[in-house]
Amino acid sequence: MDDSRYMQRALDLAKRGKGSVSPNPMVGCVIVHDEKIIGEGYHQKYGEAHAEVNAITSVKDQSLLTESTAYVTLEPCAHHGKTPPCADLLIEKKIKRVVIACRDPFDQVDGKGIEKLKSAGIEVTLGIIEQEALELNKHFFTSVQKERPYVILKWAQTADGFVARENFDSKWISEPYSRQLVHKWRTEEDAILVGKNTAIHDNPSLTAREWTGRNPVRVLLDSNLEVHKDFKLFDSSASTLILNALKEEKKENIEWIKTDLNNPWSVLRKLHERKIQSVIIEGGAQTMNSFINENCWDEARVFTSPTTFGKGIPAPEIEGKPEKEETIFADRLTIYKNNHG
Repeated sequence: MDDSRYMQRALDLAKRGKGSVSPNPMVGCVIVHDEKIIGEGYHQKYGEAHAEVNAITSVKDQSLLTESTAYVTLEPCAHHGKTPPCADLLIEKKIKRVVIACRDPFDQVDGKGIEKLKSAGIEVTLGIIEQEALELNKHFFTSVQKERPYVILKWAQTADGFVARENFDSKWISEPYSRQLVHKWRTEEDAILVGKNTAIHDNPSLTAREWTGRNPVRVLLDSNLEVHKDFKLFDSSASTLILNALKEEKKENIEWIKTDLNNPWSVLRKLHERKIQSVIIEGGAQTMNSFINENCWDEARVFTSPTTFGKGIPAPEIEGKPEKEETIFADRLTIYKNNHG
């Protein structure tokens, strides 16, 4: 059997859960009998059925399962969480073989699902298209293994290297289509973060207004609580966390959290405590430089437009070669990865 072909289909299914399953990982499952797919499914929403359950349920002739192979993009869970263990379901249905893309590093799984399957006499194959599976759930793996969110830096800069004019005005450097892409990204991540200066000068909503999907949790770094409550960040369109040095309080969709804002790692720990697995940092330059200087970032997405300011606030600088570059009308999007964060 062509294990890679069926696993690729499972990975493609898993991607459909993007933006809907966090803090769970994205998982896809394909059931194959006599080289024919007889069932498939993916984890669609946090708290609901896992991929294996949806795939098995979709099989019309359940008697075929005892002679079938299940392709799963992540090790089946072995513990009771929001739903029963998927390893137990595969055993109960007497699946003949299970092919797994990668292990689940979560402490309550981490090899236990594989061991359960093997102990029940099920043949297990591990490591099919593993790198793509690891990349797919990089947010989940970062959260579990590093105990912090996956950090994405995003900014737009002029051709001469500025993110704003001297009066902090930054509208609009990038193309409308680039801005729409940013709104799509917002639906895919758990949180979006800005510093006090960006909030005051831009008064951003930080919602996904130009793309269909959920709004991320808004995070504001405001040590002395200088951003006025009339600003858009305080409206009811999304949950907002105000990280500050003065108070702890929760009121409707707003929560004030005391922490050391001079230490980006402290900020990330507070987000991790709230099960936030990924965060886009959108500004400003001072905030992004603090994360770059402490080497606590994973990815940078930089739009460069043909616009020039002549003078202004310099854009952050990333060392190393870009991983990817593409053109979006007049803008150039450059993506960097940090392999040492």
